Amino acid sequence: MAPHNPTRRTLLKGASFAAALGAPIPFARFLPAGLIPAALAQDSVSAADFGKDELAILGDRPLNMETPPHLLDDRVTPASRFFVRNNGLPPDVSTAAEESWRLTIDGEVDNAMTLSIADLKTRFEPVTLQLQLECGGNGRRFFAPGASGNQWTFGAIACAEWTGVRLADVLNAAGVKNSAVYTAHYGADAHLSGDPEKDAISRGAPIAKAMDPHNLIAWAMNGEAMPLMNGHPLRLVIPGWPGSCSQKWLTKITLRDRVHDGAKMTGSSYRVPKNPVAPGTPVPDEDMQIIESMPVKSLITAPATGARFTVGEDFEARGHAWAGDLDVAAVDLSIDFGATWFAAALDRPVNKYAWQHWRAPIRFDAPGYYEVWARARDTEGHMQPPLPPGWNPKGYLNNMMHRIAVFAV
Repeated sequence: MAPHNPTRRTLLKGASFAAALGAPIPFARFLPAGLIPAALAQDSVSAADFGKDELAILGDRPLNMETPPHLLDDRVTPASRFFVRNNGLPPDVSTAAEESWRLTIDGEVDNAMTLSIADLKTRFEPVTLQLQLECGGNGRRFFAPGASGNQWTFGAIACAEWTGVRLADVLNAAGVKNSAVYTAHYGADAHLSGDPEKDAISRGAPIAKAMDPHNLIAWAMNGEAMPLMNGHPLRLVIPGWPGSCSQKWLTKITLRDRVHDGAKMTGSSYRVPKNPVAPGTPVPDEDMQIIESMPVKSLITAPATGARFTVGEDFEARGHAWAGDLDVAAVDLSIDFGATWFAAALDRPVNKYAWQHWRAPIRFDAPGYYEVWARARDTEGHMQPPLPPGWNPKGYLNNMMHRIAVFAV
């Protein structure tokens, strides 16, 4: 490979960034053109008191909240740090409402059923799994041209320990007909318009995905009742696919003999172009396809961006990685803007669809401004890109590398 020859413009850029940061940038010559140091590109995070302290509010109608990456350092995400993605207005779930809650299974089944939460707990085997959920729009903020919707950065991801029953067990008890093609999910949240005839969201999944034994109809998070904003008292957890498939406040699952066409299943909702398009290109509905397995991704959870370390001092970088229906094969880090990479230690998932933890020692030998970059590779060889991939009208599936700003003094 030819040696890197920094241009005068690159050097001037590095000097101006260093002035703004108040510290030299030892690897400025490797900083890619057009890339702004993370310390200058990242906004501060606001806090809110909805039982989710320190989360950033992205919107209040519906309420959506994002978790700063450094608050996702736990191996299992605490309920207070689990992001919130709502599409409508949450129901009022009193103790009486919880006791009278019912789940209906109907459509292309042999025996339609209506079950209470007590029925689920007594008629089916309880299962506890660590499962990650990620919003399909995580990373939307970084697409150009931008897309409307919640401007998620990196924190619409979490991995909690869920307790419930297998969706497949319940569907099998109802008897899945050969004509069943797709599930349709319904919840008790109200449409923002207040129109009772409209669903806030009603998505589904192909029968093959629905029958995966890792999908749960869940009533508990981390051994306790899940927060109302995360779906209490009953929700689906369909890991590896967009979080919108995991209906909150679950009241009904209908099996259909065709692809479900409920609220946010058509048009550009949770759909991307079948073929690559130039940024900003209008895409007809017939040229869009439904998002299924999410792409490989990683997150740096420690240190927090902006951290300061003593020159020559060892510290540990760590985080998590996940890859939709696949596993993560490797996580690599760079401290010189991608000029060189080194491998992080990577754990196997606790169970299928749990995120995987990684860690690596780092040391800086000269004072100044640095960035830690992380990229993951899945078991089929797909690797995170340095910039947002595959522009699409709604800003989905951005699995660009995560980077943080750190200083050596």
